[in-house]
Amino acid sequence: MIDPVSQAQSPASLAPLVDPFGRKVEYLRVSVTDRCDLRCVYCMAEDMSFLPKAEVLTLEELDRLCTAFVKLGTRKLRLTGGEPLVRRDVMRLIRSLGRHIESGDLDELTLTTNGTMLFKHAAGLYEAGVRRINVSLDTLDPHKFQAITRWGKLDKILGGIQAAKDAGLKIKINTVALKGVNDDEIHRMVAWCGEEGFDLTFIEVMPMGDIGEGARLDQYWPLTMLKAELQKRWTLTESDHRTGGPARYVRVEETGQRVGFITPLTHNFCESCNRVRLTCTGTLYMCLGQEDAADLRTPLRVSDEDGPLVDAVREAITRKPKGHDFIIDRRHQGPAVGRHMSVTGG
Repeated sequence: MIDPVSQAQSPASLAPLVDPFGRKVEYLRVSVTDRCDLRCVYCMAEDMSFLPKAEVLTLEELDRLCTAFVKLGTRKLRLTGGEPLVRRDVMRLIRSLGRHIESGDLDELTLTTNGTMLFKHAAGLYEAGVRRINVSLDTLDPHKFQAITRWGKLDKILGGIQAAKDAGLKIKINTVALKGVNDDEIHRMVAWCGEEGFDLTFIEVMPMGDIGEGARLDQYWPLTMLKAELQKRWTLTESDHRTGGPARYVRVEETGQRVGFITPLTHNFCESCNRVRLTCTGTLYMCLGQEDAADLRTPLRVSDEDGPLVDAVREAITRKPKGHDFIIDRRHQGPAVGRHMSVTGG
């Protein structure tokens, strides 16, 4: 069990985090590693260079940072990567963070995974206090899956998803809409998720990191078009369901499950953004689509007292922008930001 340094804080220092636009920041997404065991074509280059291990925060440091955010009003904590479950001993961190669920200081501890390690960790996740996970899955075709991920095996992912379901975890499937790749599978995905009892979220390609000239414009499929295609077969009823993230949901009357849409390009979702992202190096990004960031590793390591760290977090939140600048068109084919999604956390 990780035993982070706990420091008494004054009431003023524990006031909730509120950005310049009056949005209460209650949701922290933490990338525990930039490494991944897949190379999805819309996310990474095939020959990726990963961070030296010396630059990556220890599990104890990640625990201390997350705990500081919980003390500052964070109610939802999502672990991401890269692929979070490939981080060595990551279950030790997850079990330690579960104490905030037990105390009632945290409403939800969850993670986004590609599913490759679920067969090994599903039961442990539930025991640690995780009740809901997102699994990234863009196709149910084994050949397409291998092409999209460059070397992944679909049967291993489906086995991991079944293990998570058997462990009692609620599962949401995240599917990136890829024109000319999986656009012929959307009805199949809705039907399969309905049969399995999973909610499903479609996501537009995001212009982050260099994956090859013009590649994202070729991949980009606006979700307005996808939704219109779904409506030809399914009865979609608008829903006010929210999970704390940016998805807008509808209910599929034929299956009883929900389908969500994350639309950073066709419908900017920034007006209600309550999220910040922490990388595995201790860099805090106040917006997924902006380069402005704050260094939390230095105040974390300069003192065992949390005062300098809390001050750095508060200063960073004063710079949280109103929204991102994502654009994909013929004039904007390059990445809007240079870092890959795996660095910031998906």
